[in-house]
Amino acid sequence: MSNTRSALITGVTGQDGAYLSQLLLEKGYEVHGILARRSSDTLWRLRELGIENEVRLVDGDLTDLSSMIRAIETSKATEVYNLGAQSFVGTSWQQPLLTAQVDGVGALNVLEAVRIANPEAHFYQASTSEMFGLIQAEMQDEKTPFYPRSPYGVAKLMAHWATVNYRESFKMHASSGILFNHESPLRGIEFVTRKVTDAVARIKLGQQRELRLGNIDAKRDWGFAGDYVEAMWLMLQQPTADDYVVATGLTTTVRDMCHIAFRHVGLSPDDHLVIDEKFFRPAEVDVLLGNPGKAKAKLGWSPKTSLEQLITMMVDADMRRLTK
Repeated sequence: MSNTRSALITGVTGQDGAYLSQLLLEKGYEVHGILARRSSDTLWRLRELGIENEVRLVDGDLTDLSSMIRAIETSKATEVYNLGAQSFVGTSWQQPLLTAQVDGVGALNVLEAVRIANPEAHFYQASTSEMFGLIQAEMQDEKTPFYPRSPYGVAKLMAHWATVNYRESFKMHASSGILFNHESPLRGIEFVTRKVTDAVARIKLGQQRELRLGNIDAKRDWGFAGDYVEAMWLMLQQPTADDYVVATGLTTTVRDMCHIAFRHVGLSPDDHLVIDEKFFRPAEVDVLLGNPGKAKAKLGWSPKTSLEQLITMMVDADMRRLTK
């Protein structure tokens, strides 16, 4: 019998799924990833990290309990990471029921599949700072009350409490990582940081003139996804399961983040930035600022990448893509 540890990742083709796969492969795991065949080329992130052929893809869908049970049985996974979601907040107002099904009920399906197929497996739920929404404390930690401000935040809150409930009801090793915004060159183009870095690269190369954004005074706690997946792994190595805020403890406006990106290529945002009403959210989350004290104390985790390093890394990656 092999001593190789096996992990199953939902959302394996997303930003976090790709970086987590890379981390686990480096640690000698056999990595299985759920592939929901809903869209065209979803494997570009795994390809970009050079691991496309090392991840074992399993057909399945978060909304299909039977496929999740089969995936856990066939992968013989001892660690299950639920990263799959409709993860764009803006879309959640247009597709609230889909978001509830995938992000809320989907997480419940994975928990139930683990309970049925392998209750000894360690489970990770990707919770989110969007659950804090209309913030009830200046700095948010594991004890801060939740007040979600989007259908996405509401669905994720259901998944979060379901994880707590399965931990307490069935004594499962089920942990939630309440991750604050985390970005990378693998971020989808619909997210504000990547929208900015892609536009800055295009403007620098003369391919477009302006960058249109909504509320640039919103503040976010931004970190590097490659750092944050390490915290996920560390949670599942603990003797007991728990919930952890994963953040940098620093907050920056969208405006200042834009300045970093433009400055990196020697341009001024004042010449290119346009505020567009259509990008404002129906209910805005003005400030998010996480306190990662518990993750530092209990997991020994802390972020390694500054926002300046992160944004310049993303601009450089977009410049490379566009000049290929």
